[in-house]
Amino acid sequence: MIEQTIDIATRDGAMETFLCRPERNGPFPAVFMLMDAPGIREELRDMARRLAATGYFVLLPNLYYRAGRDTMYGPDVLNDGPEKDRMRAVRTKMTIPPVMADVGAMLGYIDAHDAAAPGPVGCHGYCMSGPYALAAAARYPGRVAAAASFYGTWLVDDAPESPHLTFAKGAGELYIACAEHDDLAPPPMVKELQGLFDRSGVAGEIETYPGAHHGFAFPERKVYDRDAAERHWERLLALYRRRLLP
Repeated sequence: MIEQTIDIATRDGAMETFLCRPERNGPFPAVFMLMDAPGIREELRDMARRLAATGYFVLLPNLYYRAGRDTMYGPDVLNDGPEKDRMRAVRTKMTIPPVMADVGAMLGYIDAHDAAAPGPVGCHGYCMSGPYALAAAARYPGRVAAAASFYGTWLVDDAPESPHLTFAKGAGELYIACAEHDDLAPPPMVKELQGLFDRSGVAGEIETYPGAHHGFAFPERKVYDRDAAERHWERLLALYRRRLLP
């Protein structure tokens, strides 16, 4: 496995990005893995490695780069205290349009890289980045052929950037995984989302994971659910096989 930490040039600066890909038999389809609110950490790098080992060119960007290179947080980031406050000060300023520009910069990067296959790419996000992944499919319908959201937050609201507004025919295939127990995407919201999804005609699926809690796919999280986490890998890999592999 080849691993690098690189800087991808964006209109707002250098976006520090973890790159992971197999050593042999490339080029490989590119996949953009978008972080959750606690930010880049070894747990996410390990998940990127697992995905890359199945034959993908994986980019894991630090979406907080606009706030500086010290936007990586300690293990207390999920608990009330200085680290959580420091993270939230950055997180609350995040919006979809600049992240879409970042996705465009990543597309430019892979287009110039010999180890990344030309053609369709995948994009998936966790927590705050679930909506970003869905938005990428709508913003780049000719390139982002598959997008997945895992326990994405606030999937339906009144904001002009609400994730449900990204549903569009021709936006590739979408997979939206929701936890049964999630204050950030409660059952009534998911039910409303399902109706909007069905009426949009977009290809894909919304699935609720019974018994699972927000964050179930992260091995180091207290709410980690092995069965749900493995199902998430099964669904994600099947999606990418269908849409990215020849």
